[in-house]
Amino acid sequence: METPVAMKILRFMFLLLFIGRDAFAFTGTYGINYGRIANNIPSPDEVVTLLKAAKIKNVRIYDADHAVLNAFRGTGLELVIGLPNEYVREMSSNPDHALRWVQDNVQSFLPETRIVGIAIGNEVLGGGDYDLGVSLLPAVKNIHNATKVLKIYNQVQISTAHSQAVFANSYPPSSCTFREGIAQLMKPLLEFFSEIGSPFCLNAYPFLAYTYDPEKIDLNYTLFLPNDGIQDNKTGLHYDNMLDAQIDAAYAALQDAGFKKMEVIVTETGWASHGDQNEPAATSRNARTYHYNLRKRLALRKGTPLRPKSVMKAYVFALFNENLKPGAGSEKHYGLFRADGNISYDIGFHGLKSSSSSS
Repeated sequence: METPVAMKILRFMFLLLFIGRDAFAFTGTYGINYGRIANNIPSPDEVVTLLKAAKIKNVRIYDADHAVLNAFRGTGLELVIGLPNEYVREMSSNPDHALRWVQDNVQSFLPETRIVGIAIGNEVLGGGDYDLGVSLLPAVKNIHNATKVLKIYNQVQISTAHSQAVFANSYPPSSCTFREGIAQLMKPLLEFFSEIGSPFCLNAYPFLAYTYDPEKIDLNYTLFLPNDGIQDNKTGLHYDNMLDAQIDAAYAALQDAGFKKMEVIVTETGWASHGDQNEPAATSRNARTYHYNLRKRLALRKGTPLRPKSVMKAYVFALFNENLKPGAGSEKHYGLFRADGNISYDIGFHGLKSSSSSS
């Protein structure tokens, strides 16, 4: 058992690693979202085993559940925790609560649990709740200020993820701008993120784009399969897959808003393996194709047509099928792994029971 003195030395050495550099919440190019809206998925300890076997180091969760944070202690896995939307208003109006939240859910677990980021809400802007959108920036600032007070701001990156709903138009990519009504909230948020070195976090789903408009979109274009692609006449750039186009649309909107240098990171992307009758593209075959080709795309460590030097980074959605998720049938079937810990389809990972998963 470690003594208090040993713990102090360990914490001091951990802090030394971060002196003189900004927080950077992504190692490599591939990560995964660990959603838990389910009552039948493996325990956090088993999840650690699964992630380490798959050599997935970057993990996002949507809360700060202490059972997960404790399970990740000493594993070397890098974790972005979430402040759920229902806490955003409280954190925006009460700096003391923000400080206490960071103390209880971040500082108390460092350095043993490698918490490298805090996501403030999820898809807040563009979600239809204007008052919640107004609360986002104050909440971001109060959480960031708490990390400064606690002297962990160089270890923990502050961000928030956006859906495609924040954009007015994303086709062709160069035409993309932020929606009227969103821009007035987005610009000050981006100004603050620019000051503290945070990226623009995008939830991008070619699956959903295809599902909404299958008549006009080539399925192969969404699955990284051979296709004619699209030509952006304004930039002269050619796109052979939709994810690249979605990311470059975000870059175009950022440039239009005055933030040309801000990095875009994909915080969610995935493909459902099963869905409702009006979701015919939600099949195991398509899900496997998307995720297999996405892994190959990320392994190339290259950028997009508009930002060729900015290496694409993405967290896939999701680790497990989640049987309690509301909404369309597809919502319950995004997992790379089934609830029993075995693979949903083969993209090179192994389940908790490898012999069963391969049969």
